[in-house]
Amino acid sequence: MTFLNRSLGMLGAVLLAACSSESGERDEEAVPVVAEDVRFLPEQVEVEAIGTARAVTSAEIYPESAGRVVRVMFSAGDFVRAGQPLLQLDARQERLAVDAARVQVLEAEQLLGRYRRIEDTGAISESQIEAGETALSSAQVALRQAQAELADRVIRAPFSGHIGLTEIDPGDRVSDATPIAQIDQRSRLYIDFPAPEEVFATLREGQVVQVAAFSDPDNPIDARIVSTDSRIASDSRNFVVRAAIANTGDRFRPGMSFRVRFTRNDVTRAAVAEEAIVWGGEGSHLFVVRDGEAARVPVTITSRRDGLALVDGALQDSDRVIVEGVQKIRDGQAIRLVRPVTAPEADVELRQASEANDGQDGG
Repeated sequence: MTFLNRSLGMLGAVLLAACSSESGERDEEAVPVVAEDVRFLPEQVEVEAIGTARAVTSAEIYPESAGRVVRVMFSAGDFVRAGQPLLQLDARQERLAVDAARVQVLEAEQLLGRYRRIEDTGAISESQIEAGETALSSAQVALRQAQAELADRVIRAPFSGHIGLTEIDPGDRVSDATPIAQIDQRSRLYIDFPAPEEVFATLREGQVVQVAAFSDPDNPIDARIVSTDSRIASDSRNFVVRAAIANTGDRFRPGMSFRVRFTRNDVTRAAVAEEAIVWGGEGSHLFVVRDGEAARVPVTITSRRDGLALVDGALQDSDRVIVEGVQKIRDGQAIRLVRPVTAPEADVELRQASEANDGQDGG
């Protein structure tokens, strides 16, 4: 009985060793997989912002002096030329001041003329002639000053543009702090919009962004960046970007809201086929081929594009990513690279023809 038990034990050990050897051979057997070279592409992240339009040149018009309004010479929405009269103030006192200044100039000229005629006789000193010249210069300056004050009684357009609404009527009294109207040169518009600080290095002068007015969202247009603010706002962590558009057909107005879109592509990331990503308890990872074995590399997916996943992970330019067979392998698994199986061209044509015939028969 003891001999029989000893024999059975030895037989069991031999069978167990054989099974273990067979299992080890299966574990070490190389798993066929398909791998692709890793690619690095610029990550395209679309950023949106809300911008506000403003005229390229804009000004609030104020009178130069106080007075009573005699005449309003524009209507809201008019296009006015630079220097065109817009408002007339009562100027009776200023006209009288100009007349008085002209009289003083005439008197000074006559006095200096008399001095000149008798200068050679010695009846007048050099200092008297100099005093006459000074009096004439002073009178001329007073005349120019009076003329300037008279000119200020007419408020004129500082530049060509469209003028807005006014609350001023004839008979109103205004001062130099009374707003008359807003004038905008809107053949081109600026679109000012906030951008997050992480794209500060991305947006530069000359770059094109896409803008669409909220009043016409289905017709986006290109806007070119003309400048960016020199600092980041500490409360919002944003900075202001200014883009310019041509206001063709006078479609838009200052103050309109625009949706701004632009693509951030300053960061380059590894791009792999989406089917290469494996999900586990510790997150996502993929396998790369290194020294004939599968190496597990944890990754974070940052974006997706056209069947590719852009990932952040410890990948190198020389890596090859396993895209087929990933469910059969583990870290350190021996692998065997094979080419992807594709149907022969003739078989594809036959299958397409068969499908077309089936469709006709069904019809």
